[in-house]
Amino acid sequence: MDHPVVHISWEDAQAYASWAGKRLPTEAEWEWAAMGTVKNAKYPWGDESIEEAYDKANFWQGIFPFRNLEKDGYYGTAPVKSFQANGYGLYDMAGNVWEWCQDKYRYDAYKADRAKGTVENPEGPRKSFDPAEPMIEKYAMRGGSFLCNDSYCSGYRVARRMKSSKDSGFNHTGFRCVRDINSYE
Repeated sequence: MDHPVVHISWEDAQAYASWAGKRLPTEAEWEWAAMGTVKNAKYPWGDESIEEAYDKANFWQGIFPFRNLEKDGYYGTAPVKSFQANGYGLYDMAGNVWEWCQDKYRYDAYKADRAKGTVENPEGPRKSFDPAEPMIEKYAMRGGSFLCNDSYCSGYRVARRMKSSKDSGFNHTGFRCVRDINSYE
């Protein structure tokens, strides 16, 4: 009961967030929260190399996909709060499960933002586009999962992105909700 909920599609996450009076974070909000007061960090815990960080997050240690050394103590998902919180008091911002974001996925979203100059709290692209599957609308995910390994995806990096169609749910996808400050009034 203390593991993250998995096999959650974007549609499921949206429905729950709406029911709870919350929403999914934008990619920009998620990335800012993942850094947890550490400026320009590679990982939510800072810049300590992934080889030395097995006690910082739940990810695949070993030779993917053949052998997980389980240095972090887990083969699959880890219970929530198994690793230290970041500077904002948030747990599991790297590894464990990919987390759905509000934003549609577009492979060149950051390039488009850079062309605009300084962008404060970008809301993400209006249209999804993945050149590998141009006809399928996709949404962004962040944070990596217990299956991430440098030989495969490095998903635990703060800036790493993943995508999938909104009706997909896997054993390594979940979500977290956010609430706007003005909704507390």
